[in-house]
Amino acid sequence: MKAAIIGGSGYVGLVTGAGLSQMGHTVVCMDVDKRKIENLQKGIPPIYEDGLKELIDKNMEEKSLIFTCDLKKAMDKADVVFITVGTPENEDGSADLSYIYKAAESIAKHINEYMVVVLKSTVPVGTCDKVYDIIQANTADKKIYFDVVSNPEFLREGSAVKDFFNPDRIVIGTESIMASGVLKELYRNFKCPLLVTGRRSSELIKYASNTFLALRLSFINEIAEVCENAGGDIEEVAKGMGLDKRIGQSYLKAGIGFGGPCLVKDLKALINTAEKYDCGNELLKAALNRNYMQSRSFIKKLKSMLGTLENKQIIIAGLSFKPGTDDTRNSPSLNMISSLLEENAQVYAYDPKVKFLPKPYSNSVTFVEDIEGGAKGKDAIIFMTEWEEFNNINFKKVGHIMRTPVIADGRNIFNPYEMIKNGFKYTSIGRKQTAEIYAEENAV
Repeated sequence: MKAAIIGGSGYVGLVTGAGLSQMGHTVVCMDVDKRKIENLQKGIPPIYEDGLKELIDKNMEEKSLIFTCDLKKAMDKADVVFITVGTPENEDGSADLSYIYKAAESIAKHINEYMVVVLKSTVPVGTCDKVYDIIQANTADKKIYFDVVSNPEFLREGSAVKDFFNPDRIVIGTESIMASGVLKELYRNFKCPLLVTGRRSSELIKYASNTFLALRLSFINEIAEVCENAGGDIEEVAKGMGLDKRIGQSYLKAGIGFGGPCLVKDLKALINTAEKYDCGNELLKAALNRNYMQSRSFIKKLKSMLGTLENKQIIIAGLSFKPGTDDTRNSPSLNMISSLLEENAQVYAYDPKVKFLPKPYSNSVTFVEDIEGGAKGKDAIIFMTEWEEFNNINFKKVGHIMRTPVIADGRNIFNPYEMIKNGFKYTSIGRKQTAEIYAEENAV
């Protein structure tokens, strides 16, 4: 089959395009960003994702994956056209659907035969209906039959290629037997459950899924605060909870907060949707507020350890919102940087994949080449992303060259007792703090 992808140089479009071409389909990724398309034609992807470049190179060489700025060329003889453009957040938390609607208008100009239009982007309930109306209104004189289908993506950044080929489920939202048949054929080689629902149910499945994950993270972070104040250990509590098969271990990792392009944005969008349909959303708002509180409480811990943050030299270790990606969208690291700058701290940063920051952070943050060298003369290091390489840091060396050896572990990467033995003042999430560990050791 032939598939066209609008927004094909973006995260979802690129992974989907490369994956479908590997599955034996011909895919044309179209984007209006000429620079990105030209780079992709040279084999240079605009994002880092494990295994993606190799996938692109292989299928470009086999001519099953093509990149273009020409939508007419992309849609020519296509069976399916995917919309994978962004849905950024409006000021009120709702999703900005202007790119979706522009894509629908563009499709209407070039559609000349039956085609299935698939919304892969995460969109509020009712968006497929609106897209159908736009295309229908702009093709009335052509008398062409088409279908609009919701087919949400469930890719995790950092493991997106693996997730594409090993999905937990594929959701197809349509009331059309013909359209569901086309999508079933497109995904025929996947062995996971394939669920056919109504369009509105499919749209809500994605929002409900991401929001539930956000709720789990906010819940475990709230329990972490109880642990910290009551003398428990969140790592032990989470493990004990997760052994219950009804609960499981996933998304029970306490930390500095969740970020990225999906969870925060989708949570806000669902809050907005609930308000639109006059539904309760107190639980959703509480999850968002708890996530905001995580970084604020960490700032308080730092102040108690350093006395003041003014003119303190502090390294942010990890800028991406999670390991395995260079994506900093909604990253807790950016919130932490903003908070430190408000306190007039001098902020430094290191990340193995992120080499620049968006404005206004780019003018206020100095990059260091690595942690072991960059720690010289610094007052604190805040670990914000659990990159594997951080486990190989020589902390004995780091502790000797820091001005004040303070470690704030926002992802519970390190063993608190080991950090204390290496001479650090150490704080983490929901676990024993430096003073408690000292008291235990002196009591022995």
